[in-house]
Amino acid sequence: MSVTTAAADPSVCTPLPVLGRDVTVPLVTGGEVAYAALDYAASAPALQRVWDDVAAYAPYYGSVHRGAGYLSQLSTDLFENSRVTVAEFLDCRPDDQVVFTRSTTDSLNLLAAVLPAGCEVFVFETEHHASLLPWRDARVTYLDAPRTHAQAVETLERALADRDPHGPALVCVTGASNVTGELWPVRELAAAAHAHGARIVLDAAQLAPHHPVSVRELDVDWVAFSGHKLYAPFGSGVLAGRADWLQDAEPYLAGGGASKKVARRTDGGVDVEWHTTAARHEAGSPNVIGVHSIASACKALTEAGFDSLVERERQLIAKVREGLAEVPEVKVLSLFGDDAPRVGVISFVVEGWNSSHFAAALSAEYGIGVRDGLFCAHPLVRTLLGADPQDVGDCGAPEAEPGEKSLNAIRVSFGAGTPDEHVERFVRAVRELVRHGAQWKYRTEDGRCVPDRG
Repeated sequence: MSVTTAAADPSVCTPLPVLGRDVTVPLVTGGEVAYAALDYAASAPALQRVWDDVAAYAPYYGSVHRGAGYLSQLSTDLFENSRVTVAEFLDCRPDDQVVFTRSTTDSLNLLAAVLPAGCEVFVFETEHHASLLPWRDARVTYLDAPRTHAQAVETLERALADRDPHGPALVCVTGASNVTGELWPVRELAAAAHAHGARIVLDAAQLAPHHPVSVRELDVDWVAFSGHKLYAPFGSGVLAGRADWLQDAEPYLAGGGASKKVARRTDGGVDVEWHTTAARHEAGSPNVIGVHSIASACKALTEAGFDSLVERERQLIAKVREGLAEVPEVKVLSLFGDDAPRVGVISFVVEGWNSSHFAAALSAEYGIGVRDGLFCAHPLVRTLLGADPQDVGDCGAPEAEPGEKSLNAIRVSFGAGTPDEHVERFVRAVRELVRHGAQWKYRTEDGRCVPDRG
């Protein structure tokens, strides 16, 4: 197992308070209903605690670093203390650096920019595009989708055994799939990487909101995640881990904050001494509110207790999976099988339905927000759908008309703020749509399936 948790607390927690829990939305069939936000895997709602902490700080907002004023000093302390909070949340090693970025995508592009010369990168085709695509300036080996944890480790070991043992290498792997929600054998993959002289970066975008992530326990070299999936949607992300590659490379962005000293030369140019701390890759005015919100979310999840959060989510997962299993027309997508441990992310297709049409009906007729498309993981979804890798299928923009087959799927995702009623309504809606069909007519507009109001 990649991620372990202690025995669940018998007293399972209630949903954590989140913004939007009281929002109502109109239905095409008339009336309004409380919105069921079941698209956490894209962007989770802000925790009420996070919103309150940001609102309390907002009047004291000031520039970070080097400011002499009180608000600047306070903001700098808040920013740097947030770095400490995130390091504790991730159980980082003493010498690890926590670099604040814009998102998981930004974090992994930063790491790609600091790779040593000649670095080889190994990545499974099952990755989200954020971890599949940044390595275009390196030598990349794309690994086929495994069907078991053991096969994943064996596939990686075979690939690493064939590489130049004297050069640098990096393995990139997700902690939890953004398509299937299945957990990956991170600890075992890290052991395989290190045994062959490679390093490993963990894409924890879908893992960190659902499970504790320990850099030391998993023995990964870096971890990346986004605030907007961790109930802190204010535009920040994290790359945390070993400092040497970060310190040895040119700054990700050149500018103020990354530079320690700048002086004109007699030949008209400039000499620059760059910071060796995390600031080296944090040029520009930092997003202190975004960073503060991530730290607030880390504290809130830790204080709520991951044991009870994991247990409650396990019950929600079981409720959804059992409900979908009762509908023969529904096929749930999976790499590792029904018994694989997973987080609250489930993708499926419905026989006889265009997935965009089905998702549109869930929204317009039931007030349920899910996602349809290829989820920025095109190779994985195509593999799971048994499609040819060259088949056309745009992420969230199918060309097929309502009722026609298209290369896309439906994803339902939930987490610490999801009420039981939301998943119960979802299961009921799936059953009713399959049994009775949509109550409304739909049409394709700009590549999206929408209610026909003409």
